Amino acid sequence: MTGYEPGTPCWVDLTTPDVEGAARFYGELFGWEVIEGGEDVGGYRMCHLRGKPVAGMMAQQQPGMPPSWTGYVSVTDADVATKAVTAAGGQVLVEPMDVMSAGRMAVFADPGGAVFGVWQPGEFAGAELVNEHGTLGWNELATRHLDAAKSFYQAIFGWQSADQQMGGEYTVWSVGERQVAGMMAMDESWPAEVPSYWIPYFVVDDADETVAAASRLGGKVTVAPVDIPVGRFAVLSDPAGAAFCVIKTNPMPA
Repeated sequence: MTGYEPGTPCWVDLTTPDVEGAARFYGELFGWEVIEGGEDVGGYRMCHLRGKPVAGMMAQQQPGMPPSWTGYVSVTDADVATKAVTAAGGQVLVEPMDVMSAGRMAVFADPGGAVFGVWQPGEFAGAELVNEHGTLGWNELATRHLDAAKSFYQAIFGWQSADQQMGGEYTVWSVGERQVAGMMAMDESWPAEVPSYWIPYFVVDDADETVAAASRLGGKVTVAPVDIPVGRFAVLSDPAGAAFCVIKTNPMPA
């Protein structure tokens, strides 16, 4: 992985009150080696698979905030993206900041409250392994405001949307010919106090085995393994409560 086209999700990291517990959980679940970060990076930990970075994790700085995964989209200029977010009605949660020589980042909330980040690459482009066991394979937005989200993310990243049937109304976002993210509708069955949110999908070789392993390791199963048109997936949360999905994708047709 040498780089990411602008508008493509490139990284994901976990904010958690229990970094040591998270390192054990995901290390066992996905085979990650979690590298402890120094003071110069605020203790930020890199998660490696076969020696290559695939995700990050860090301790929560604000007590009481729920643990969560945050996805980052590659951009050519984080400051320009920040202005676009503000103009489109989003909220800036973390102003653009340099991460030493690795790159420049910012974190936002879209108008529905879903949190996401941008990454302007310097020496570090993002995850060096994707779409294989234990790595990021997809990012999905759950929201009640489908049309507003389509307009917002098109304004920020130039994403083009196409609606599909995926066991319900589903939107796929693309950059050029490349599908980069999805969106599902939150209907009335969702509690009103739950805001829109982004959730990562990690690719696995066997969804059922991964769910069983997550349960043994102290995770919770929110949605048991179920078949969908593109594979078999499940929704889990780690022992601290951060939500994520796992998916065994179907082979691509020859």
